[in-house]
Amino acid sequence: MPILTLRPHHELYYELIAGDPARPVLVFLHEGLGCCAMWKDFPARLCQATGCPGLLYDRLGHGLSSPLTAPRRLHYVHDCALHELPEVLERLIPQQDHIVIGHSDGGSIALIHAAQQPARLRGVVIEAAHVFVEAVTLAGIRTANAAFEAGKLRALAKYHGDKTQTLFKAWADTWLSHGFGYWNIEYLLPSIACPALVMQGSADQYGTAAQVDAIVAQALRAVPAMIEQCGHTPHQEQPQAVLELMRVFLEGRIAEAG
Repeated sequence: MPILTLRPHHELYYELIAGDPARPVLVFLHEGLGCCAMWKDFPARLCQATGCPGLLYDRLGHGLSSPLTAPRRLHYVHDCALHELPEVLERLIPQQDHIVIGHSDGGSIALIHAAQQPARLRGVVIEAAHVFVEAVTLAGIRTANAAFEAGKLRALAKYHGDKTQTLFKAWADTWLSHGFGYWNIEYLLPSIACPALVMQGSADQYGTAAQVDAIVAQALRAVPAMIEQCGHTPHQEQPQAVLELMRVFLEGRIAEAG
């Protein structure tokens, strides 16, 4: 099992997908309760469609990586974007261009990463990211929290094992805390210089089109893509449409890099 050790008690499971080494690596960042396995076959299909290599990893506390050992901070998304992700890239693909594909929390992490203007970043693809907290987001998390307490989200244990309870409560409790209601990363958006494809389902239960509008209005080269008849997970709910949208966008970035 491929494990990257960043420091004691911070071991990350990762997967690499073969592809043309001359093309950018597609780096997949999972959602707030996600992991590599929950992407299913979508990364492999997208890499095959574009010829790009791929990299997936389970963030700390998720999937097959080390468990969380301390309470989650309000700045946990920044921590992942500014510390964990750069270390993973430096250790696993230090000399390679990359394009980050982030879902939900992973999308917010991708935006913060892009705002740092990394030299080898060629673009970002965002699915259902948040740049501020909406009432619908909190309502969706309260619904999920009630379902978890009622034992209706037991399938998560298939992916996170004995870390499931800790991970879920860290996610839900952080988002529902009073301080997190003021969380906002819009101030970073004007610093995102690379091209961005900003995707969201029209029936996303955790966010509205206001998230997409904010990103597109403030980032320099962002384009929107609302996916009809789709909720919070476009790559699972409308895989063919999402695959084609991403493929076209990525081919443009590959042509620019070439």
